[in-house]
Amino acid sequence: MDVLANMVALLNAPAFLIWGATVSWAEVLGDVSGALCVWLVTRQHVLNWPIGLLNNVFWALLFWRAMLYADAALQGVFFGLGAYGWWNWVRGGTNPSAALPVRRSRRAEWLAIGGLTVPLTAALAWLLARHTHSPAPFWDASVLTLSIAATYGQTQKLVESWWLWILVDVISVPLYVSRALYPTALLYVVFGCLCVKGLLSWRRDLRLGEVLA
Repeated sequence: MDVLANMVALLNAPAFLIWGATVSWAEVLGDVSGALCVWLVTRQHVLNWPIGLLNNVFWALLFWRAMLYADAALQGVFFGLGAYGWWNWVRGGTNPSAALPVRRSRRAEWLAIGGLTVPLTAALAWLLARHTHSPAPFWDASVLTLSIAATYGQTQKLVESWWLWILVDVISVPLYVSRALYPTALLYVVFGCLCVKGLLSWRRDLRLGEVLA
């Protein structure tokens, strides 16, 4: 327990200051691993998943300290989805020896995602507003639910999952600025650009797969 406590203390320690705001080592390591993870996803590289698991640990600490409780809890969900995504990309295709192909979302998948995301966002925003000190319960909840939906889409290599990530980026930038998480807010601007790149890359692979099918 002492080793774990020391590691948490080290990650929460200040690395440097930006505009008078303290940037912790958890934020530095979380931002670096997060950027690398998204870049690898755009290239459909399977190493995005283990690096993403490390990112979840760093950001769980970061967001908890920033009182963005839904974002902190989201990292635990991401960890589970990341483990599943890692397995699915390696072993989840129709041919276990081949890479999982990019595909379009089915109508039933969109209906399920919308049917779960909307009420879950409303319920979570209410819980955060009533039972926590979250400064932005609706936006905090929206990042959580949309990110879960986007990550699920990623585990299945659904090309439309990039649109959900772009929406998450648009919400996250002002949210993190409001909590003085300036490097992370800037990173989400970069994420937005990477998501556009990922969308175009996956669309190209999808068209190629449809031509060869």
